[in-house]
Amino acid sequence: MSSTAPEAPTEPSSLKIALAQLNPVVGDLAGNEQKLIDARTKAAAEGADLIVFPELFLTGYPPEDLVLKPAFHRAARDRIEALAARLEPGPAVLVGTVWPENGAIYNAVALLDGGTVAAVRFKVDLPNYGVFDEKRVFAAGDLPSPIAFRGVRLGVPICEDIWKDEVTECLAECGAEILIVPNGSPFDWKKPDVRMNIAVARVTETGLPLAYVNQVGGQDELVFDGASFVLNADHSLAVQLPAWEEHIALTEWTKGESGWICAKGTVHRLTEGDAAAYHACVLGLRDYVGKNRFPGVVLGLSGGIDSALVAALAVDALGPDRVHAIMMPYRYTSNQSIADATTCAEALGIRFDTVPIEPAVAGFADALSNLFAGTQPDITEENIQSRTRGVVVMAISNKFGAMVLTTGNKSEMSVGYATLYGDMNGGFNPVKDLYKLEIYRLARWRNANVPKGGLGPAGEVIPESIITRPPTAELRENQTDQDSLPPYEVLDDILACLVEREMPVADVIQRGHDPDVVRKVERLLYLAEYKRRQAAPGVKISSRNFGRDRRYPITNRFRE
Repeated sequence: MSSTAPEAPTEPSSLKIALAQLNPVVGDLAGNEQKLIDARTKAAAEGADLIVFPELFLTGYPPEDLVLKPAFHRAARDRIEALAARLEPGPAVLVGTVWPENGAIYNAVALLDGGTVAAVRFKVDLPNYGVFDEKRVFAAGDLPSPIAFRGVRLGVPICEDIWKDEVTECLAECGAEILIVPNGSPFDWKKPDVRMNIAVARVTETGLPLAYVNQVGGQDELVFDGASFVLNADHSLAVQLPAWEEHIALTEWTKGESGWICAKGTVHRLTEGDAAAYHACVLGLRDYVGKNRFPGVVLGLSGGIDSALVAALAVDALGPDRVHAIMMPYRYTSNQSIADATTCAEALGIRFDTVPIEPAVAGFADALSNLFAGTQPDITEENIQSRTRGVVVMAISNKFGAMVLTTGNKSEMSVGYATLYGDMNGGFNPVKDLYKLEIYRLARWRNANVPKGGLGPAGEVIPESIITRPPTAELRENQTDQDSLPPYEVLDDILACLVEREMPVADVIQRGHDPDVVRKVERLLYLAEYKRRQAAPGVKISSRNFGRDRRYPITNRFRE
């Protein structure tokens, strides 16, 4: 009687891998699963052997403290195992998910193939800086071995695992032939170049080709640009997916004497600079409104640059029919502001209504007259104007269901040049992480361009008179921002030094700034922390935004 040893898997000479750059919704296990199934069906029709999804795709990324909820992480594992069992023959699936095992919870990828969960690998390097706090909710995995897939050894480092060399070197030493990297990498101004440099470093060290698969879409303050790519072992860029949109790309690989090579495919040109920032704000706003199921948005359109840019972003994100602008004039509102707001609304094609606030402000003044007797008008009365406007837009939101957009920029929020329960009222702020000078740049960019996928009209949608007028809150006669703030060219540079770079005050002064001005700005920055804690969420596009990145104590006596 003889026995026959099982045949070793045949090593293939070609491979087709689909990269699924998609937009999941955090917590929507059923919806994300359906996206996976639809993408797999498309990949199967193109002959794919494997389809790769981003980091934690099934659960959505980042799930934050949902990870700690037993019902959530059990549901995620149950769904993965059930999905593996019922998938029809076709491409294998490599998908990110939360994975509970032996009392720990991991950020994992699972390979679904042949009716089973054929392999699971855990993220090793859990980021714990800036917007990330994965060490709080996940256990770190051990250094992984490659996944055996139909005769090919795939190294699957997860996102942060490629930012250092330990994981990829381990995979290469264990025989990995291709590195496939599922990512949930949020956008900021410099991130695309940083990612590419990191990927090139890992390719150089390992001598292996690398496929980088990033998610796309907005999740609360974070926005993910996609921009997935493939690098060959010689550092050549074989494939570049577009940014800011869902995209499934089939990549074709062949094995030669020196290893696997990805055939040259489409290399999409990526947006950069102001164009990228504008796209980020549009996508972040679109997904915040859409994923939270708001019918549309309402905002105060004052005739100023900030609200005009927010109106343009809203139209590009949602379409003019879902944007409602309100002009709320008072005795200090100039005819120019009314005319500019009207022109902007007409150019964007949005509904524009006027609600004068004089009667309401007078009512507050009358109600408070006894308490305020013997005092002089000051910032209190100015804030009543702003808070009255806040009441108006919130009332419209309550009545009709549209979410209020707030329009304060990063310069104002840095120094507290905003009114709690007034112009800070709102559910979301798409320009929260843009300094004032960046607001002007994006306004000019939009007048010259329509973003890809934008739903607004071409041409000048923000009147030139709005861009060239001195900015003013119009809360008193002949008021301008520069009455109480240094010029924005000065203010924004000081703030970038103090916020993004955490530079010592002495170093900021050495850049040529007036010492008294720098110390005043630093003082205002600290004092305004309590306001920022109560501000609406907004799109993060800088390396250090308020809220997720920069979290200072409100009660704080430290001064340089």
